[in-house]
Amino acid sequence: MTNLSDLSTAMADAVEQAARSVVTVRAARPVSGTVVGDGLVLTPAHLLHSDEVPVVTPDGRTLTGVVVGRDPGSDLALLRVDDLTVPALTTGEAGRTGELLLAVGRPTGGVQASLGLNPGRARDGWLHAGAQPFPGVSGGALVNAQGELVGVLNAGVRRGQLLAVPAARAVRVADLLSREGRVPRGYLGLATQPVHFPAATTPDSLEDEGEFTAGPFGAGRFGPGMVRGEGGAWGGRRGPGRGPDHGGHGHPGRGGMDEARLEKLRRFRERFAGGRVGLTVVQVEAGSPGQAAEFRVGDVLLALDGEGFTHPAELLSRVRSRAGETVTLRVLRGGEEQDMSVTVGER
Repeated sequence: MTNLSDLSTAMADAVEQAARSVVTVRAARPVSGTVVGDGLVLTPAHLLHSDEVPVVTPDGRTLTGVVVGRDPGSDLALLRVDDLTVPALTTGEAGRTGELLLAVGRPTGGVQASLGLNPGRARDGWLHAGAQPFPGVSGGALVNAQGELVGVLNAGVRRGQLLAVPAARAVRVADLLSREGRVPRGYLGLATQPVHFPAATTPDSLEDEGEFTAGPFGAGRFGPGMVRGEGGAWGGRRGPGRGPDHGGHGHPGRGGMDEARLEKLRRFRERFAGGRVGLTVVQVEAGSPGQAAEFRVGDVLLALDGEGFTHPAELLSRVRSRAGETVTLRVLRGGEEQDMSVTVGER
């Protein structure tokens, strides 16, 4: 069994290794940046108010970072920094729930780190760091005990929480921004609204499938537990330009959710605590990926790649960054559950 001294040394080594690949970005306020390629740095997009920004290397040099592109969905921006002689971090896995993770940043004044435990799998495209946030940590590296990159940190997504874009997604975003200058926005072309199954009526066979897995539902029938979205079928106020894939996020192309929408989502969860929620398809857009995969009005979506939903906004958020990927949706149709594959479209 590893003793405490060995563990402490291993953690310090992991921080030292990661810090070689973390720079300071003098954005609207000083934050960190993670080197993911030759002269390529990822940092939070919402803090970049110009297309050029000073970047301070671990050895104290100040270079100019040029914004190659921004991805609102992950709140990541890619900087190209000439003459940057800083190695890219090797990507790794977050590992099992409970394994140690380290949040490593380089705010003004030098390297800083905090220790956390891996709380489990990513949700809504974000990995919980399980570590304490500190000023300037955003854009830094979330690493495992081996010093491998498992996520790019962001303390500005949810108040009081330190989240990270999983490494595989962050690297993919960097690759797309480097090659194309943008990240395509994924969509399914399905307009949905939540339907609630009270806990008392949820069959025992489905209780073990996850916190928000819905139970059987009659074909095309809306039971007394149905919840209609606020003002329309897409979970938001309806108006010009509204349609499939716009519910819960407001305007198309805007990534993430602001505090007001997150608070609405929290209230929604509290309202239906103890039950199960599915998403009923109320419209299938013509020519969309959803139509190509033969989804129908009345289908109830239970899970995406094994993870359930509580609100249409969650479905939209989780496919937004997956354009071109094939995903699996658990669907309730005619009282029977089935898995349906669909390739996420691009807008």
